[in-house]
Amino acid sequence: MSGHSKWSTIKRKKGAADAKRGQLFTKLAREITVAARAGLPDPEANFRLRLAVQKARTENMPKENIDRAIERGSGDSTVDQFDEIFYEGYGPGGTALMILAMTDNRNRTVGEVRAALTRSGGTLGESGSVGWMFDQVGMIVLDATDQDPDELALVAIDAGANDVQVEDGSVEVYTDAQDLHRVQEALTAAGKVVESAELTMRPKTMMSPEPDVAVKAIRLLERLEDLDDVQQVYSNLDVSEDVLAQVG
Repeated sequence: MSGHSKWSTIKRKKGAADAKRGQLFTKLAREITVAARAGLPDPEANFRLRLAVQKARTENMPKENIDRAIERGSGDSTVDQFDEIFYEGYGPGGTALMILAMTDNRNRTVGEVRAALTRSGGTLGESGSVGWMFDQVGMIVLDATDQDPDELALVAIDAGANDVQVEDGSVEVYTDAQDLHRVQEALTAAGKVVESAELTMRPKTMMSPEPDVAVKAIRLLERLEDLDDVQQVYSNLDVSEDVLAQVG
């Protein structure tokens, strides 16, 4: 991966979240509400809710916003009823896309997703068309600014990680989905700074299209994530630093 960036790290480098803080908070609140409704409203007893709250705190979402989202999830069952859906498709150059949406209107959301794909030279696929290209795993990001990345990697592996990737000042630790919390706790107990921890869809193989195609693919990923109903977009896109500079 040296010299290249996955979409998960492209977003961190571009800092797109800071420019769209309001929309980000709305999406974080929706995830918290859905997680609270799916289980108990206590983050300590609800793993998914704990991850959602942790992510919101990492993004500096105000505590009162987090509390309100949890209250909505544990309150009136007729409010904030969202369906969680994965859309699958292809972007420019045949890049694979897994698009996670939370919506109260499936027809609206699929129409918006299809339109975004079509405008960018992509296509919406059938269920299962690209899902086999991804594995659901846990991903923990560690700050390696003042620490030896190799040492962090060894600590992570000792804690039960399956794989570790060093990415420009940070270390990405991958675990089995069910081991995410245990590995995170072990890293924290070892005094390591955990920037984020979440379940993600990790591509089994990466695709590196030509630079002009890669730029179009990045623009599509951004357009999809700008949709209000889209929570996350996962892709097997792998681009060089030169391409990243063109869109940065």
